[in-house]
Amino acid sequence: MAVNDHYVQRTARSYSEIHGDQAVARARERVADLQKRGDPIGADMWLRIIVAIEGLRPVLDDRKL
Repeated sequence: MAVNDHYVQRTARSYSEIHGDQAVARARERVADLQKRGDPIGADMWLRIIVAIEGLRPVLDDRKL
């Protein structure tokens, strides 16, 4: 089952708001856990979310100004 871009962006934004500066690190932990459990599809989804989180950083940083 493919995950659409809207879901990835929404999850990235929520995860960033909840975890702040630790969002990427926590998402990487999820990737490692999913890989360990043998879930490559879930791990790939979280890799996409990490890329989206990193893309949000300038947007979130601008809001703090």
